[in-house]
Amino acid sequence: MEPQNEKQHQMRINLANRLVTFVRKNGFQSLKIDEIAKIMDISRATLYKYFSTKEDIITFIVSGLVKYIHEIIEDSESNQAYGPRFQHLFEQTILLKEYITDIFLRELEGSYPESYERLKEAMKKREHQELAFYEEGIKQGVFNKIDGRLIVLQDEILRTVLDVKYLMENHLTVYQVLFEYYNLKKTQLFKPDETERIDDNLMIPRMEYMAQKILKDLY
Repeated sequence: MEPQNEKQHQMRINLANRLVTFVRKNGFQSLKIDEIAKIMDISRATLYKYFSTKEDIITFIVSGLVKYIHEIIEDSESNQAYGPRFQHLFEQTILLKEYITDIFLRELEGSYPESYERLKEAMKKREHQELAFYEEGIKQGVFNKIDGRLIVLQDEILRTVLDVKYLMENHLTVYQVLFEYYNLKKTQLFKPDETERIDDNLMIPRMEYMAQKILKDLY
């Protein structure tokens, strides 16, 4: 990529990132260009130097998410032990649930179906990879015989529990929720003798990072 084009692309990334937090929480359907420019902290004229339309912005955001998911898939370390692979997978799942919210998906499906299908296809590929990991672990005698589809479906509860109202009503912190859910999944998946081999201390800094990131987006 030419230096000028690279600079332009990086600026597009920076501006899109300023908008992402807002649309994840509030959606984008009702946003006008002037409001988008305000969220990005630039003028309308400057916005048009980098994006031609609102659809261009949303398509760019979706492309970034699809790229991120593909990188996650390629980054899978199949030669690692099951414990570290599970921990890596858990962290990816939490971050994806944080990045791709229900309101964003609903509005994307309604307004930009092609972008929606691209994102859903990438998410499906990642889900297939996750299911293959569970099946492999069962065959190797590391995991309990449990339907991986139920584990994937269970992850949807994160959208409920990582909610300000739920956390306050139940006197919970984001860090507590993450660690409890991590332990729940670990116990469900791993056979007792395999569980003892997993170093949970490795997850502490990663949990702290995820908790801080989620907290920043919640408030």
